[in-house]
Amino acid sequence: MNDCCDILLIATVACQIASCLNDDELGLLAADMVLLSDALGAIAVRRSLRDEDSDNCDAPSACSHFF
Repeated sequence: MNDCCDILLIATVACQIASCLNDDELGLLAADMVLLSDALGAIAVRRSLRDEDSDNCDAPSACSHFF
């Protein structure tokens, strides 16, 4: 049940933020948060791939596509 705590916290924060913004501001913030989420997800994947690839690399040039 601990996973629900994060969801409840995020929903509470969202309700508080929404009460302070008009519809246009809220929509813009939501779009920006989606962009932030996507960027963080891409960074996490790249780090994971870099870490996995560094275990298999003998020369730095073999891994240059991750830098």
